[in-house]
Amino acid sequence: MAGGKDLLLGRLRSGASLSGGEQFKLTLLLAWPSILAQLSMCLMSYIDAAMVGRLGSAQAAAIGLVSTTTWIFGSFCYANSSGFSVQIAHRCGAKDFAGARRLFRHGVWITLAISLLLALLAVSIHRALPHWLGGTPEILEDASAYFLIYALFLPLLQLTIFSEASLIASGNVKVPGILSVAMCVLDVVFNYLLIFVAGLGVKGAALGTGLATACAGAFLIVYAARHSVELRQEGSWLHPARRLLGSIRTLRTEARAADTLFDRGQKDMFRQAFGISWPLWLQNLISRGAYIAATVLVAPLGTIAIAANSFAIIAEGFCYLPGYGMEDAATTLVGQSLGAKRPEMARRFAWMTIGTGAAMMTFLAVLMWVFAPQVMGLLSRDPEVIALGVKCLRIEAWAELLYGVSIVAYGCCVGAGDTLVPSAINLLSMWVIRLGLALVLIPRFGLEGYWIAMATELSVKGVIFAVRIARGRWMHTRLTHSVA
Repeated sequence: MAGGKDLLLGRLRSGASLSGGEQFKLTLLLAWPSILAQLSMCLMSYIDAAMVGRLGSAQAAAIGLVSTTTWIFGSFCYANSSGFSVQIAHRCGAKDFAGARRLFRHGVWITLAISLLLALLAVSIHRALPHWLGGTPEILEDASAYFLIYALFLPLLQLTIFSEASLIASGNVKVPGILSVAMCVLDVVFNYLLIFVAGLGVKGAALGTGLATACAGAFLIVYAARHSVELRQEGSWLHPARRLLGSIRTLRTEARAADTLFDRGQKDMFRQAFGISWPLWLQNLISRGAYIAATVLVAPLGTIAIAANSFAIIAEGFCYLPGYGMEDAATTLVGQSLGAKRPEMARRFAWMTIGTGAAMMTFLAVLMWVFAPQVMGLLSRDPEVIALGVKCLRIEAWAELLYGVSIVAYGCCVGAGDTLVPSAINLLSMWVIRLGLALVLIPRFGLEGYWIAMATELSVKGVIFAVRIARGRWMHTRLTHSVA
């Protein structure tokens, strides 16, 4: 199957025609390893929650309290990576592999530097964060410790995400998919040893996940730099750092050093990376801020509601798997089609991935409705938590079709470098529709009111994204193909 994928990608890049069946085959060949990777990530969350859930509802609530904030920092890592990975997809589509390699090399250093700043920020707020989120006294210490450990692993998480995104953008989805499975297996082993054998509880869950991520990230960065046909680095890929140190040692003027390090092509590369990433940063900050606001709204409902909300979000994640897998495929296919100057091909891939992803998510939503009690029962032993979580999952099942549309359509837009308007759509839908309805419904229906608000918002957002894709303005980008 890998050979078929490489052959079809080669024809896409060279401008050769692809039949509808060949396009669909290429879509599935790119999507299935990404879906497998998403499954592994979802299983990691599920495993963490199930293992910690055996310790008690308070421990589960501690992780649930800070989970929205960990999403914020993790999403910043994804946004940092997108600024470079989208350009890598365009370069590969144009068969400019030298440019793709330079983008990868510079992207490693830029994203790592930003992640170090994010880690310092996260460490500085780890004690105060659970208090800000309205956590009850019995969960404050565990919540703070979990977030601190997560913060310390952020630079390694960034390298993992960047390497994975770059490989997927180049058309290699098999290796990231396999590594995601390996990471899941390592997570089970590390979690069991640290949570139960070492008796570290919540801290063990954070350490286990961090160590599993670090192992997978180390392999991915070495594979991409040494073995990827599109991204491998010749000679020392520490060259930019050495040039910087050389400039400092020789005491060159600031202007001359800047000219040496950042010629015109490099400036274009960084400008484009910033142009792609900053709307994602803003969206992440404000939309994830909305998740934190939702956590603050849910926290006063008590430990049972916090735990049920956290477990239901994890359980619902299984419905997202094909959506996010298709999103990765859409970003790669649209990006490489536009890089090859084939906008009509990009449009066909957009609708094909959107329809397939939405159909798959709808099928899983039906299964989630039927088996909600069994799924929640695997995560918690508390009958109240299970009963409340089942109600939430069955509310959300109604929104999965249109949610699938929004997920994959967003990937299409990112592949085209169109991030500003999609980010604005996400921001407005979260703050205006979801939180606005939540303020009205939570006092009347409790946690179920929040999930009704969320299902409504996801459905409306799906319709808006479908309209944007149909109008076609998302493909009108100004990305160039020049790179240092």
